[in-house]
Order: sequence, then structure tokens, then C-alpha cells
Amino acid sequence: MTAPTHQEPHGDSLGTRLNWLRAAVLGANDGIVSTAGIVVGVAGATSDRGALLTAGLAGLLAGSMSMASGEYVSVSTQRDSELAALAVERRELREQPEAELDELTDLLADRGLSRDVAREAAVQLTERDALRAHARVELGINPDELTNPWQAAGASFLAFTAGALLPLLAIVLPPPSARLWVTVVSVLLALTFTGWWSARLGAARPGRAMVRNVGGGALAMGVTYAAGSLLGAAGV
Repeated sequence: MTAPTHQEPHGDSLGTRLNWLRAAVLGANDGIVSTAGIVVGVAGATSDRGALLTAGLAGLLAGSMSMASGEYVSVSTQRDSELAALAVERRELREQPEAELDELTDLLADRGLSRDVAREAAVQLTERDALRAHARVELGINPDELTNPWQAAGASFLAFTAGALLPLLAIVLPPPSARLWVTVVSVLLALTFTGWWSARLGAARPGRAMVRNVGGGALAMGVTYAAGSLLGAAGV
């Protein structure tokens, strides 16, 4: 009888996927909170559907483009650093291979291998792919999975947009008498979910994360609504 195959995922790809998921949840969360703050603030000053839609769309587009451009710049800088580090390692391997072999041996030994085993492992890894071995062990970089700035920018744009659509639709679709409460309730429910999901991705207890998330969103909407109400009462 064949033993069942162990299917638990391991390795850098799992960590990469979790990081992407966490970034997507946080991006959606930012879209929910920022757009909700805008539309609820405008709702404090006016009940005009056109004004609410214009403000919400402007906030959605400005926020999603800001998130995308910021992520692109950040990840581009990270990728440039990774490529520069790999170039240095490639040159060192070419110019001083023995010193690099000793360095790899020391790194493996520092991880708990005996000196003899570390040396043998370093030799085998070097013979197989020296640059990959040093990139993984010394630099913590997977040469096959370098960060992609365009992918990161697109993911941030989509995540923020998806989150921002909720308060935007919630404020413009219901009748005037219900739109504020529909928006507040839907936003708080969405923040409860994103708080729970972000905690799950981080292997943390969800209760505290949900309270922080909901509390922050409620505070943001309360402040902007108060500001909008004051401006509306002043005739601004």
C-alpha cells in the first residue's frame, strides 16, 4: 500500500504568496477606510448624489494611483538592490572562488551543520549552481523570484480599487435617508473581515486585529463626518 504523499507547501514560494495576500488585504483595507472617510465627510456637508459620486471616484482614482506608483517605486528600488547584490556576488565568485567557498561553508556551519558536513554541502551546492547557493544562503534572495515592480503596482491598484468600491457604491446606491447608515454598517463589516483575514495571514489572534481595524475605520468616518457637517453648516 502506497503511503500518502505529504502535500504541505514549503519554501520561498509559500512566503511570497502569503506576502502578496497580506499586501492585497492591506491595500483593500486602505481603499475601504480612505474612500469611506471621503464620502462620509462629503455626506456630512451635502446629500447631493452627484457630489458624493464625484468625491468618491476622485478618492478612488487618486488613492489607487498613489498606491500603485508608491509600490512601483518601492519594489523597483528593492529589485535594483537585489540585482546589484547578485552582480557583486557573481564578480566575487569569478575573482575569488575559494574565498567564496569558505564563506559558504561558514554560513552553513553557522546554521548548525558540523564543519565537515558544511564543507561537503558547500562544495556540492557550488558545483550545482554557485550563484544560486550564495544568493539563497548569504543574501536571502531567490534569483528565480525577484520582485516585479509592475506586478506589485498592479496588485496594489486592484486591491485598493476593490476596497474603495464598497463605500462608493454604498453611499450612492441607497436612497438619501439610508445611505449614510448603509455605508457605515457595510464599511464596519468589511473592516471586520479584513481585520480577521490579515490576522489569519499573520498567524495572530483575530480579535484584537478586528477591534483595531473597526475602531480605526469608525474614527476616520466620525472625524470626516464631523468636519463635513461643520463645513456644511458654515455654508462652505
